[in-house]
Amino acid sequence: MRPSLNATWFVALALVSLTLAAQSVREREMAQCLAGEIVTWGDGRDRPANKVPLVFVYDHSGAPDWFSEEQVLAAVQRSALAWSACGVPNAVQRFKPESVVPDGAVRVQWSEKNSGGNFAQADLGRGLLAMSPAMFRLLNTRNPAHDARETLQMVISHEMGHHFGLMAHSRRCVDVTSYYDNGKGERCFTRDGILPRPGFEYRATLPTACDIARCIQANSAER
Repeated sequence: MRPSLNATWFVALALVSLTLAAQSVREREMAQCLAGEIVTWGDGRDRPANKVPLVFVYDHSGAPDWFSEEQVLAAVQRSALAWSACGVPNAVQRFKPESVVPDGAVRVQWSEKNSGGNFAQADLGRGLLAMSPAMFRLLNTRNPAHDARETLQMVISHEMGHHFGLMAHSRRCVDVTSYYDNGKGERCFTRDGILPRPGFEYRATLPTACDIARCIQANSAER
């Protein structure tokens, strides 16, 4: 027996409602930081940023062909602007071979060696934020329909957070500084208890309210 039109419409409406509800939970998580939600994996200790103001200098050398210099520079600028909400002044510059990189600046670059086999990696000691061309090429090969600009924005924001002083990774799934699991069977958490489904990037692309709250706490400490 075929379902009636009304029954089909009801099921479709229910599915849409569930989707919207899930989206609204994630959106609320990004915009709010409730009591008890600042929880990390304990894999580091937050501290003030190394240098104030922070200066990020973007070098486009070695970038994948489908990312223009303007696209990546804009992503770096968006991340820096979002992190500035925690009160740490910063600036973003374009690297020019003929110019002198400011003392203490963070060089944002494309480097397999310095990205350590990850999509990106922060090296506070050497003042680097390195992204992996190979990992983005692999992403493009395996999932060409995915908008790699979202992954780019997320990894820049994530690694930039370390330079702002957030050394530990968040256990709140939506935070841009989060890890989904600790490799020991423990998972991140969401407000509704529904874990991110495989293949879906639940993390925000820019720092969330809890990311900013942690940054404020870290940079309020005595220097």
